[in-house]
Amino acid sequence: MSFKTADLCDAHEDSVRVLDLPLLDFGGRVAFHGPVSTIRALEDNSRVREAVAEPGEGRVLVIDGGGSTRRSMLGDNLAAMATKNGWAGVVVHGVIRDTEAIGQLALGVKALGTCPRKTEKLGQGLRDVPLQFGGVAIAPGEWLYADEDGVVVFAHPVA
Repeated sequence: MSFKTADLCDAHEDSVRVLDLPLLDFGGRVAFHGPVSTIRALEDNSRVREAVAEPGEGRVLVIDGGGSTRRSMLGDNLAAMATKNGWAGVVVHGVIRDTEAIGQLALGVKALGTCPRKTEKLGQGLRDVPLQFGGVAIAPGEWLYADEDGVVVFAHPVA
């Protein structure tokens, strides 16, 4: 499916939610979309590892890392696993690392920035819970569309 988030905003201005964050593109795929799966975790990517180890089936993993820039929530190993298992993309309200390797993968990755420090592995965090960040509520099963202009969310898939 070919889309532009600007066109989706114009065509669906009554139902679109636009993520208001200065996200940067890091993946080898800039435009991506799919149903949302969510994680809420602060500086612990244990739940991220669990999620990307499962079949992605074209979903987009949305990680609310609390906007923390102290520890990366995604690195090259987990991004490669996500690609292998069929995830369309990952959006991180936080930071990532290993950006050169992630840029070589056929995976959409957006994040606030980078940090070379890995996360704690304490088994903390929640999966498939409603999130609220960047002025937008995001629930599991909703649809996310991302490209070079930004990230938009809808309750259902849009054409």
